[in-house]
Amino acid sequence: MRLLLCDDHAVVRAGLRALLASTDGIEVVGEAGSGEEALAVAARVRPDVVLMDLQLGDGMDGVAATRRLTTPPEEEGAEGDATTPRVLVLTMFDTDADIARAIEAGATGYLLKAERPDELFAAIHDAASGRTALSPPVADRVMARMRSPRPTLSARERDILRQLARGLGNREIARALFISEATVKTHLGRIYGKLGVETRAGAVAVANERRLLS
Repeated sequence: MRLLLCDDHAVVRAGLRALLASTDGIEVVGEAGSGEEALAVAARVRPDVVLMDLQLGDGMDGVAATRRLTTPPEEEGAEGDATTPRVLVLTMFDTDADIARAIEAGATGYLLKAERPDELFAAIHDAASGRTALSPPVADRVMARMRSPRPTLSARERDILRQLARGLGNREIARALFISEATVKTHLGRIYGKLGVETRAGAVAVANERRLLS
């Protein structure tokens, strides 16, 4: 199995490489310290699995890189025999918003850096086979969200969410919906509370995950 490591800390990458060298069946074929570098290296070495951190410093983050890596080649206009790798997130962050964004972007699995080595090895093999791999705390959060009632959004809140999904800022949303910026901010606060998120990106990710915009 061909593996690409993507983490913005060289020490972490070195530790992972040394750890993975102790297990059979996994070959580290490349490293990347940024999202942009991960795309370039993946195109060159064609990994089966990319072990992806979420926070990568300046530039493209792990979620954006995951989305690009898991986009089928024909959708990117690529030619030839290019294939999409599986992406296994390995991160310290386990908020609902982070998990939702990563899964929505196409990640096959979501693992926390506190996991034991044998669990990491098993998750990599699962990801390579297309099986979902989740740390127990992450699985618990996903199940809890699935069991929770679908949040009820007002028509105006749905309108604002749709504008958020288009990438508009508060001023642009206010103009598009013929309301004040203060009103937009008030509705955003309510939306964040109902969806259990703290950011615009998190709100859009959760809305897409729960099909609130359809």
